[in-house]
Amino acid sequence: MANHDIYFVAGEASGDNHGAALMQSLRQLAPDLAFIGRGGPRMGAIAGVNFRNWTDEAGVVGLWEVVKRYGYFRRQFHQTLAEISKAKPAAVVLIDYPGFNLRLARALRARSAAQRIIYYISPQVWAWNRRRISKMAKWLDLMLCIFPFEADLYRKSGLRTVFVGHPMVENMEAHRIETPRDQDLIGLFPGSRAREIRKIFPIMIATARKIARIRAGTRFEVAAASERLAFEIRTILSKSDAATMFRIRVGETAAMMQRASAGIVASGTATLEAAWFRLPFVLVYKASWPTYIVARLLMRVKYLGMPNVLADKEIVSEFIQHRAKSREMAKAVLKLLTDSESRRILISEFDAIVAKLGAGGANRKAARAILDEIDEDSRHDNDGLQANSVT
Repeated sequence: MANHDIYFVAGEASGDNHGAALMQSLRQLAPDLAFIGRGGPRMGAIAGVNFRNWTDEAGVVGLWEVVKRYGYFRRQFHQTLAEISKAKPAAVVLIDYPGFNLRLARALRARSAAQRIIYYISPQVWAWNRRRISKMAKWLDLMLCIFPFEADLYRKSGLRTVFVGHPMVENMEAHRIETPRDQDLIGLFPGSRAREIRKIFPIMIATARKIARIRAGTRFEVAAASERLAFEIRTILSKSDAATMFRIRVGETAAMMQRASAGIVASGTATLEAAWFRLPFVLVYKASWPTYIVARLLMRVKYLGMPNVLADKEIVSEFIQHRAKSREMAKAVLKLLTDSESRRILISEFDAIVAKLGAGGANRKAARAILDEIDEDSRHDNDGLQANSVT
Protein backbone atom coordinates (compact mmCIF):
# COMPACT_ATOMS: atom_id res chain seq x y z
CA MET A 1 0.00 0.00 0.00
CA ALA A 2 1.67 3.20 -1.14
CA ASN A 3 -0.07 5.46 1.36
CA HIS A 4 1.78 5.62 4.67
CA ASP A 5 -0.86 7.64 6.53
CA ILE A 6 -2.70 6.26 9.55
CA TYR A 7 -5.96 7.93 10.49
CA PHE A 8 -6.61 7.96 14.27
CA VAL A 9 -9.84 8.64 16.15
CA ALA A 10 -9.72 9.24 19.91
CA GLY A 11 -12.49 11.17 21.65
CA GLU A 12 -11.44 11.53 25.28
CA ALA A 13 -8.43 12.53 27.38
CA SER A 14 -7.56 8.92 28.21
CA GLY A 15 -7.73 7.99 24.52
CA ASP A 16 -5.46 10.93 23.72
CA ASN A 17 -2.89 9.61 26.20
CA HIS A 18 -3.05 6.10 24.77
CA GLY A 19 -2.97 7.42 21.21
CA ALA A 20 0.08 9.59 21.82
CA ALA A 21 2.02 6.68 23.35
CA LEU A 22 1.01 4.46 20.42
CA MET A 23 2.10 7.11 17.91
CA GLN A 24 5.50 7.34 19.57
CA SER A 25 5.97 3.58 19.34
CA LEU A 26 4.89 3.58 15.70
CA ARG A 27 7.37 6.37 14.88
CA GLN A 28 10.18 4.43 16.51
CA LEU A 29 9.40 1.37 14.38
CA ALA A 30 8.46 3.19 11.16
CA PRO A 31 9.71 6.81 11.01
CA ASP A 32 8.12 7.45 7.58
CA LEU A 33 4.56 7.07 8.87
CA ALA A 34 2.32 10.14 8.84
CA PHE A 35 -0.51 10.55 11.35
CA ILE A 36 -3.81 12.28 10.60
CA GLY A 37 -7.25 12.29 12.20
CA ARG A 38 -8.64 13.61 15.45
CA GLY A 39 -7.83 13.25 19.12
CA GLY A 40 -6.37 15.51 21.80
CA PRO A 41 -3.40 17.82 22.37
CA ARG A 42 -0.85 15.07 23.08
CA MET A 43 -1.63 13.25 19.84
CA GLY A 44 -1.71 16.55 17.95
CA ALA A 45 1.75 17.49 19.20
CA ILE A 46 3.13 14.32 17.60
CA ALA A 47 0.99 14.27 14.46
CA GLY A 48 1.37 17.91 13.47
CA VAL A 49 -0.90 20.25 11.53
CA ASN A 50 -3.10 17.65 9.83
CA PHE A 51 -4.65 16.59 13.11
CA ARG A 52 -7.72 17.93 14.87
CA ASN A 53 -7.85 18.49 18.63
CA TRP A 54 -11.47 17.86 19.56
CA THR A 55 -11.42 16.00 22.90
CA ASP A 56 -12.59 19.02 24.91
CA GLU A 57 -15.76 19.09 22.79
CA ALA A 58 -16.19 15.36 22.22
CA GLY A 59 -15.33 13.97 25.64
CA VAL A 60 -18.83 13.94 27.16
CA VAL A 61 -20.09 11.17 29.41
CA GLY A 62 -23.61 9.82 29.84
CA LEU A 63 -26.56 9.06 27.62
CA TRP A 64 -28.45 12.26 28.30
CA GLU A 65 -25.37 14.41 27.72
CA VAL A 66 -24.81 12.75 24.32
CA VAL A 67 -28.48 13.10 23.34
CA LYS A 68 -28.39 16.82 24.08
CA ARG A 69 -25.50 17.19 21.63
CA TYR A 70 -26.78 14.83 18.95
CA GLY A 71 -26.49 17.41 16.18
CA TYR A 72 -22.85 18.08 16.98
CA PHE A 73 -21.90 14.40 16.97
CA ARG A 74 -23.83 13.74 13.77
CA ARG A 75 -21.89 16.50 12.00
CA GLN A 76 -18.58 15.22 13.34
CA PHE A 77 -19.42 11.69 12.27
CA HIS A 78 -20.01 12.66 8.65
CA GLN A 79 -16.99 14.96 8.61
CA THR A 80 -14.82 12.08 9.84
CA LEU A 81 -16.15 9.78 7.13
CA ALA A 82 -15.42 12.45 4.52
CA GLU A 83 -11.88 12.99 5.83
CA ILE A 84 -11.11 9.27 5.71
CA SER A 85 -12.59 8.94 2.23
CA LYS A 86 -10.42 11.78 0.98
CA ALA A 87 -7.20 10.69 2.75
CA LYS A 88 -7.41 6.99 1.83
CA PRO A 89 -5.11 6.04 4.74
CA ALA A 90 -3.24 2.76 5.04
CA ALA A 91 -5.31 2.03 8.15
CA VAL A 92 -7.87 3.59 10.46
CA VAL A 93 -7.04 3.12 14.14
CA LEU A 94 -9.97 3.62 16.52
CA ILE A 95 -9.07 4.19 20.18
CA ASP A 96 -11.75 3.33 22.75
CA TYR A 97 -14.68 5.85 22.53
CA PRO A 98 -17.17 3.14 21.48
CA GLY A 99 -20.32 5.21 21.06
CA PHE A 100 -18.71 7.03 18.14
CA ASN A 101 -16.05 4.61 16.97
CA LEU A 102 -18.15 1.46 16.62
CA ARG A 103 -20.64 3.32 14.44
CA LEU A 104 -17.75 4.69 12.45
CA ALA A 105 -16.32 1.20 11.95
CA ARG A 106 -19.67 -0.07 10.69
CA ALA A 107 -20.02 2.85 8.24
CA LEU A 108 -16.45 2.45 6.97
CA ARG A 109 -16.92 -1.27 6.39
CA ALA A 110 -20.15 -0.63 4.49
CA ARG A 111 -18.28 1.74 2.19
CA SER A 112 -15.24 -0.44 1.59
CA ALA A 113 -14.46 -4.10 2.18
CA ALA A 114 -10.75 -3.31 1.70
CA GLN A 115 -10.48 -0.53 4.32
CA ARG A 116 -8.13 -1.64 7.11
CA ILE A 117 -9.92 -0.95 10.43
CA ILE A 118 -8.10 -1.58 13.72
CA TYR A 119 -9.45 -1.07 17.24
CA TYR A 120 -7.15 -0.33 20.20
CA ILE A 121 -8.42 -0.42 23.79
CA SER A 122 -11.36 -2.74 23.32
CA PRO A 123 -14.79 -1.26 24.02
CA GLN A 124 -16.31 -2.97 27.02
CA VAL A 125 -19.11 -4.61 25.08
CA TRP A 126 -18.63 -7.69 27.26
CA ALA A 127 -20.15 -5.59 30.05
CA TRP A 128 -23.30 -4.42 28.28
CA ASN A 129 -23.92 -6.18 24.95
CA ARG A 130 -21.94 -9.31 24.14
CA ARG A 131 -24.12 -10.00 21.11
CA ARG A 132 -22.44 -7.04 19.46
CA ILE A 133 -19.12 -8.89 19.36
CA SER A 134 -20.22 -10.95 16.35
CA LYS A 135 -21.13 -7.75 14.51
CA MET A 136 -17.80 -6.17 15.38
CA ALA A 137 -16.10 -9.17 13.80
CA LYS A 138 -17.67 -8.11 10.49
CA TRP A 139 -16.62 -4.47 10.82
CA LEU A 140 -13.04 -4.79 12.12
CA ASP A 141 -9.89 -6.37 10.76
CA LEU A 142 -8.00 -6.45 14.05
CA MET A 143 -8.77 -5.96 17.73
CA LEU A 144 -5.97 -5.02 20.12
CA CYS A 145 -7.01 -6.01 23.66
CA ILE A 146 -5.61 -4.91 27.01
CA PHE A 147 -7.20 -7.68 29.13
CA PRO A 148 -6.61 -11.39 28.43
CA PHE A 149 -10.25 -12.44 28.89
CA GLU A 150 -11.27 -9.98 26.15
CA ALA A 151 -9.05 -11.74 23.64
CA ASP A 152 -10.77 -15.05 24.32
CA LEU A 153 -14.21 -13.52 23.75
CA TYR A 154 -13.29 -11.85 20.46
CA ARG A 155 -11.46 -14.85 19.04
CA LYS A 156 -14.57 -16.99 19.52
CA SER A 157 -16.41 -14.60 17.21
CA GLY A 158 -13.78 -15.01 14.48
CA LEU A 159 -12.31 -11.54 14.97
CA ARG A 160 -8.51 -11.55 14.72
CA THR A 161 -7.30 -10.42 18.11
CA VAL A 162 -3.97 -9.64 19.77
CA PHE A 163 -3.59 -9.30 23.55
CA VAL A 164 -0.98 -6.56 24.04
CA GLY A 165 -1.30 -5.99 27.78
CA HIS A 166 -2.40 -2.86 29.58
CA PRO A 167 -0.60 0.36 28.52
CA MET A 168 -1.03 1.63 32.05
CA VAL A 169 1.76 -0.69 33.23
CA GLU A 170 4.52 1.25 31.47
CA ASN A 171 3.22 4.56 32.73
CA MET A 172 2.86 3.36 36.30
CA GLU A 173 6.32 1.83 36.34
CA ALA A 174 7.74 5.17 35.19
CA HIS A 175 6.00 6.91 38.10
CA ARG A 176 7.03 4.47 40.82
CA ILE A 177 8.73 6.17 43.77
CA GLU A 178 10.25 4.90 46.99
CA THR A 179 8.23 6.51 49.75
CA PRO A 180 6.72 5.32 53.02
CA ARG A 181 2.97 5.47 53.38
CA ASP A 182 1.63 8.28 55.55
CA GLN A 183 -0.60 6.59 58.13
CA ASP A 184 -2.73 9.73 58.49
CA LEU A 185 -3.20 10.51 54.79
CA ILE A 186 -6.26 9.61 52.72
CA GLY A 187 -6.20 10.28 48.98
CA LEU A 188 -9.34 11.40 47.14
CA PHE A 189 -9.52 10.75 43.40
CA PRO A 190 -12.78 12.29 42.10
CA GLY A 191 -12.31 11.63 38.37
CA SER A 192 -10.84 13.09 35.21
CA ARG A 193 -13.90 14.98 33.90
CA ALA A 194 -15.56 18.10 35.27
CA ARG A 195 -19.02 16.55 35.11
CA GLU A 196 -17.83 13.51 37.09
CA ILE A 197 -16.21 15.70 39.71
CA ARG A 198 -19.38 17.77 40.19
CA LYS A 199 -21.33 14.56 40.85
CA ILE A 200 -18.77 12.67 42.92
CA PHE A 201 -16.65 15.13 44.88
CA PRO A 202 -19.43 16.37 47.22
CA ILE A 203 -19.96 12.87 48.63
CA MET A 204 -16.19 12.59 49.11
CA ILE A 205 -16.25 15.81 51.12
CA ALA A 206 -19.08 14.52 53.32
CA THR A 207 -17.24 11.22 53.84
CA ALA A 208 -13.99 12.97 54.75
CA ARG A 209 -15.77 15.12 57.34
CA LYS A 210 -17.18 12.01 59.05
CA ILE A 211 -13.77 10.33 59.03
CA ALA A 212 -12.13 13.42 60.53
CA ARG A 213 -14.66 13.49 63.39
CA ILE A 214 -13.88 9.87 64.27
CA ARG A 215 -10.14 9.85 63.59
CA ALA A 216 -8.46 13.06 64.66
CA GLY A 217 -5.35 14.02 62.76
CA THR A 218 -6.43 12.47 59.47
CA ARG A 219 -5.46 14.57 56.46
CA PHE A 220 -6.95 14.59 52.95
CA GLU A 221 -5.38 15.29 49.58
CA VAL A 222 -7.36 15.61 46.35
CA ALA A 223 -5.91 14.57 42.99
CA ALA A 224 -6.57 16.87 40.02
CA ALA A 225 -5.42 15.83 36.56
CA SER A 226 -5.14 19.44 35.36
CA GLU A 227 -5.41 23.04 36.54
CA ARG A 228 -8.83 23.21 34.89
CA LEU A 229 -10.08 20.34 37.04
CA ALA A 230 -8.35 21.81 40.10
CA PHE A 231 -10.42 24.96 39.54
CA GLU A 232 -13.57 22.80 39.45
CA ILE A 233 -12.56 21.18 42.74
CA ARG A 234 -11.82 24.56 44.36
CA THR A 235 -15.19 25.87 43.21
CA ILE A 236 -16.97 22.99 44.94
CA LEU A 237 -14.85 23.41 48.07
CA SER A 238 -15.62 27.14 48.19
CA LYS A 239 -19.25 26.23 48.85
CA SER A 240 -18.28 24.02 51.78
CA ASP A 241 -17.29 25.02 55.29
CA ALA A 242 -14.68 22.23 55.25
CA ALA A 243 -12.44 23.69 52.54
CA THR A 244 -9.40 23.94 54.82
CA MET A 245 -9.43 20.16 55.36
CA PHE A 246 -8.27 19.45 51.82
CA ARG A 247 -5.07 19.99 49.89
CA ILE A 248 -5.33 19.84 46.10
CA ARG A 249 -2.49 18.18 44.19
CA VAL A 250 -2.29 18.79 40.44
CA GLY A 251 -0.66 16.10 38.30
CA GLU A 252 0.42 14.02 41.29
CA THR A 253 -2.03 11.12 41.14
CA ALA A 254 0.62 8.39 41.06
CA ALA A 255 2.63 9.92 43.88
CA MET A 256 -0.49 10.33 46.02
CA MET A 257 -1.43 6.70 45.48
CA GLN A 258 1.97 5.71 46.84
CA ARG A 259 1.98 8.10 49.81
CA ALA A 260 -1.57 7.66 51.10
CA SER A 261 -2.65 4.81 53.37
CA ALA A 262 -6.17 4.59 51.94
CA GLY A 263 -8.19 6.16 49.16
CA ILE A 264 -11.61 6.95 47.79
CA VAL A 265 -11.50 6.50 44.02
CA ALA A 266 -14.03 7.34 41.31
CA SER A 267 -14.76 4.40 39.01
CA GLY A 268 -12.51 4.35 35.97
CA THR A 269 -8.89 3.69 35.05
CA ALA A 270 -7.80 5.18 38.38
CA THR A 271 -9.14 2.08 40.16
CA LEU A 272 -6.64 -0.09 38.29
CA GLU A 273 -3.88 2.43 38.98
CA ALA A 274 -4.68 2.31 42.69
CA ALA A 275 -4.60 -1.49 42.59
CA TRP A 276 -1.26 -1.42 40.77
CA PHE A 277 0.20 0.85 43.46
CA ARG A 278 -1.35 -1.40 46.14
CA LEU A 279 -3.41 1.41 47.68
CA PRO A 280 -6.36 0.07 49.70
CA PHE A 281 -9.43 2.00 48.56
CA VAL A 282 -13.19 2.11 48.15
CA LEU A 283 -14.88 2.86 44.84
CA VAL A 284 -17.55 5.50 44.33
CA TYR A 285 -19.57 6.55 41.31
CA LYS A 286 -22.55 8.78 40.65
CA ALA A 287 -24.12 9.80 37.34
CA SER A 288 -27.29 11.52 36.19
CA TRP A 289 -30.32 9.36 36.94
CA PRO A 290 -31.26 8.78 33.24
CA THR A 291 -27.70 7.63 32.53
CA TYR A 292 -27.64 5.39 35.60
CA ILE A 293 -31.01 3.75 34.87
CA VAL A 294 -30.07 2.98 31.27
CA ALA A 295 -26.67 1.66 32.35
CA ARG A 296 -28.25 -0.67 34.92
CA LEU A 297 -30.62 -2.03 32.30
CA LEU A 298 -27.77 -2.71 29.88
CA MET A 299 -25.01 -3.89 32.20
CA ARG A 300 -24.25 -7.60 31.99
CA VAL A 301 -21.56 -7.75 34.68
CA LYS A 302 -21.91 -7.82 38.45
CA TYR A 303 -19.40 -5.08 39.22
CA LEU A 304 -18.48 -1.63 37.98
CA GLY A 305 -14.83 -1.45 39.06
CA MET A 306 -12.27 -3.21 36.89
CA PRO A 307 -10.42 -4.70 39.91
CA ASN A 308 -13.65 -6.46 40.85
CA VAL A 309 -14.37 -7.47 37.24
CA LEU A 310 -10.90 -8.99 36.91
CA ALA A 311 -11.16 -10.73 40.29
CA ASP A 312 -14.75 -11.83 39.52
CA LYS A 313 -15.74 -10.86 43.05
CA GLU A 314 -16.09 -7.70 45.10
CA ILE A 315 -12.66 -7.22 46.58
CA VAL A 316 -13.11 -3.42 46.58
CA SER A 317 -16.25 -2.01 48.18
CA GLU A 318 -18.43 -0.28 45.58
CA PHE A 319 -20.63 2.70 46.50
CA ILE A 320 -22.69 3.52 43.44
CA GLN A 321 -25.44 6.11 42.89
CA HIS A 322 -27.99 6.00 45.76
CA ARG A 323 -25.74 3.58 47.69
CA ALA A 324 -23.01 6.24 47.84
CA LYS A 325 -23.71 7.35 51.42
CA SER A 326 -21.08 9.12 53.46
CA ARG A 327 -21.64 7.17 56.68
CA GLU A 328 -21.13 3.76 55.05
CA MET A 329 -18.20 5.01 52.98
CA ALA A 330 -16.50 6.44 56.06
CA LYS A 331 -16.84 3.11 57.90
CA ALA A 332 -15.31 1.24 54.95
CA VAL A 333 -12.36 3.63 54.67
CA LEU A 334 -11.69 3.58 58.41
CA LYS A 335 -11.63 -0.22 58.30
CA LEU A 336 -8.94 -0.08 55.61
CA LEU A 337 -6.91 2.25 57.82
CA THR A 338 -7.21 0.29 61.06
CA ASP A 339 -7.75 -3.39 60.16
CA SER A 340 -4.36 -4.80 59.17
CA GLU A 341 -5.78 -8.16 58.08
CA SER A 342 -8.29 -6.50 55.71
CA ARG A 343 -5.46 -4.47 54.22
CA ARG A 344 -3.28 -7.56 53.78
CA ILE A 345 -6.03 -9.54 52.03
CA LEU A 346 -6.92 -6.66 49.72
CA ILE A 347 -3.30 -6.02 48.73
CA SER A 348 -2.86 -9.73 48.01
CA GLU A 349 -5.88 -9.58 45.70
CA PHE A 350 -4.35 -6.53 43.99
CA ASP A 351 -1.15 -8.47 43.31
CA ALA A 352 -3.15 -11.20 41.55
CA ILE A 353 -4.96 -8.60 39.42
CA VAL A 354 -1.78 -6.76 38.43
CA ALA A 355 -0.30 -10.04 37.22
CA LYS A 356 -3.10 -10.23 34.63
CA LEU A 357 -2.24 -6.84 33.09
CA GLY A 358 0.88 -7.98 31.27
CA ALA A 359 4.55 -7.23 31.80
CA GLY A 360 4.63 -3.92 29.95
CA GLY A 361 5.40 -2.88 26.40
CA ALA A 362 1.72 -2.69 25.38
CA ASN A 363 2.13 0.27 23.07
CA ARG A 364 5.10 -1.26 21.26
CA LYS A 365 3.23 -4.56 20.86
CA ALA A 366 0.20 -2.69 19.54
CA ALA A 367 2.38 -0.70 17.12
CA ARG A 368 4.01 -3.88 15.84
CA ALA A 369 0.60 -5.50 15.29
CA ILE A 370 -0.63 -2.43 13.37
CA LEU A 371 2.45 -2.41 11.14
CA ASP A 372 2.07 -6.14 10.50
CA GLU A 373 -1.52 -5.50 9.47
CA ILE A 374 -0.48 -2.75 7.06
CA ASP A 375 2.37 -4.85 5.68
CA GLU A 376 0.02 -7.77 5.09
CA ASP A 377 -2.33 -5.47 3.19
CA SER A 378 0.61 -4.18 1.15
CA ARG A 379 1.63 -7.72 0.27
CA HIS A 380 -1.91 -8.46 -0.91
CA ASP A 381 -1.84 -5.33 -3.07
CA ASN A 382 1.52 -6.28 -4.57
CA ASP A 383 0.35 -9.83 -5.25
CA GLY A 384 -2.66 -8.41 -7.08
CA LEU A 385 -0.49 -6.11 -9.16
CA GLN A 386 1.83 -8.96 -10.11
CA ALA A 387 -1.12 -11.17 -11.05
CA ASN A 388 -2.57 -8.42 -13.21
CA SER A 389 0.75 -7.85 -14.94
CA VAL A 390 1.03 -11.57 -15.76
CA THR A 391 -2.39 -11.71 -17.31
